Amino acid sequence: MNRAARVPSLIGLAPLLLFFATRPAAAAIDYRVSLADPAAHTFHVTMTIPVEGRDVITALPAWNALYRIRDFAQRVGPIRAVCPAVTAVPLNKRLMDKQTWHFWIESACQPGDHNSFQIDYLIEWNAPGPFNSQLDAHHAFINLAEILMYVPDRRIEDVSIEFVDLPNGWKIAAELPAGKSDHSFTASGYDRLVDAPVEAGTFEEFDFNESGAPFRAVVDSRSWNRSVLEDALHRITRSEMQMMGGPPFDPPSREYTFFFHIGPEGDVEGGGMEHRNCDAISALSTEAAIAIAAHEFFHVWNVKRIRPQSLEPVDYTKEQYTRALWFAEGVTSTYAAYTLERTGLWTKAQFLADLAEQITELQSRPARLWQSVEESSLDAWFEKYDFYNTPDHSISYYNKGQLLGVLLDLAIRDATDNRKSLDDVLRRLNTQYALQGKFYDDSAGVRGAVEEVSGKDFADFFARYISGVEELPYDKFLSLAGLETKTVSGRVTVAEIAQSTDRQRRILNGILHGSTD
Repeated sequence: MNRAARVPSLIGLAPLLLFFATRPAAAAIDYRVSLADPAAHTFHVTMTIPVEGRDVITALPAWNALYRIRDFAQRVGPIRAVCPAVTAVPLNKRLMDKQTWHFWIESACQPGDHNSFQIDYLIEWNAPGPFNSQLDAHHAFINLAEILMYVPDRRIEDVSIEFVDLPNGWKIAAELPAGKSDHSFTASGYDRLVDAPVEAGTFEEFDFNESGAPFRAVVDSRSWNRSVLEDALHRITRSEMQMMGGPPFDPPSREYTFFFHIGPEGDVEGGGMEHRNCDAISALSTEAAIAIAAHEFFHVWNVKRIRPQSLEPVDYTKEQYTRALWFAEGVTSTYAAYTLERTGLWTKAQFLADLAEQITELQSRPARLWQSVEESSLDAWFEKYDFYNTPDHSISYYNKGQLLGVLLDLAIRDATDNRKSLDDVLRRLNTQYALQGKFYDDSAGVRGAVEEVSGKDFADFFARYISGVEELPYDKFLSLAGLETKTVSGRVTVAEIAQSTDRQRRILNGILHGSTD
């Protein structure tokens, strides 16, 4: 998710092998979602579950898209459950906890046969994306984990979903394989299904190809500039794919989709949410959407595939803690800034101004003297509380993580005489973990990759500035690239040193151009 929104994101819903229950021989779990009542902002969900016994347990996630327990079950209306093979006989139903239901029938629906239970319920949502779901007269945007129940011990089972009762003139988009009928999709499990948001309405869209990879942009906006947006997406995707060695989308032939809500009618805070093969972005302007896209697209590697072990497997029922959000989110912000400068979407002056703004932000928060960036990562679940977000009580792992990314890059370039960089660390993590279906061990995993790339011991750096709370020595590191800071009235500026050496210039050019010697 983009740091500009100042709220944390769910770091992906990767494909999991959490549950290994035997799949029933009957059809896949099927969802049918009616959009017939936009005036009431209510989704009507019908879930059909193949069963071989007399009962089934379902649940609704407690969190999704943000590191916040939001208890989506509070939005569920009346639930009706039947066994279709036995007409007019409702299933017994018992609430097990605030988000889990047990359904059963006294005798099998049709003894000896594979049967199914059908669960119907209403769920109301009218909050703008990208972190929420919404159904109104204008459109529908859906984070599927926020409206769809799941069977806890059958999350790897194939699923299908169909959207019905679309208002006249509406179309629908989701980065999922198409189903058998119009407005239907399939997925290899609940986790894959809910890692793909859905947009329905009268949106505009365009396709483009970059470096051999197919892309699509779905845009819900009354005020956007297609030529500016399309040109920027070409630059961003080209730069980041070149750095990481090509597109990672799976299967390779599948496209990547950018979902945009642009304009004051959207989420006025702005922000973005990453998904495995797409992202969702809300912004006030085309230019703001572009800046967020640079962050969100880099998540296709860092977070969606290069993932900390502490976030695997996803647990929808309770808080899930990691010390590595400073890297997963903060260093993604480092690369968003790098990409914007390296593609010419920002000038060097804009890049240095953003770097200065990040330093000013961190130095303005007294909490930096006692809360480490690892502790900030663990405390992400507190960010729904206004008190916690005050400067005296917390720092942002986005903010400090972005700065640590720059300092790590400088330290690696210094240790290798500009022959290696943080780019090499990301590529190594991709090869060592993502491409092998493995996950790194939070900060220790990052440190290991940094040391392998640089050939230098980084224990002191990580102890002081990542697990510790020592002040970041900005000038010590920035001077390696011929940069220095100045502070006037509490605001920091970053500028080039008047008489920098050839080595300093090479390191600065390396950062700005993504190159090494």
